[in-house]
Amino acid sequence: MGDQEPAFDPSLPVYVYVQVANAIERDIRAGRLPVGARLAGEADLAEQYGIARGTARRVVQELRDRGLVTTLPSKGTYVVEPPPVED
Repeated sequence: MGDQEPAFDPSLPVYVYVQVANAIERDIRAGRLPVGARLAGEADLAEQYGIARGTARRVVQELRDRGLVTTLPSKGTYVVEPPPVED
């Protein structure tokens, strides 16, 4: 994460998994995670963001629900072309 803003703030009244998904969505829309990029696995996401593995699982599900990634069983989770941002 380096000098980026933190992925989540536990003091906010927003679920941590939503905050982390928002951070990853920002990376996708900014091109830091290009189409076709493979996301880290759940264990690695949990370590990277300092969250529980179950929370990392919910992050990936949230990203799938937003249409930002697809998961291929036994292969991994990959970034897809993001849908347009709604106004």
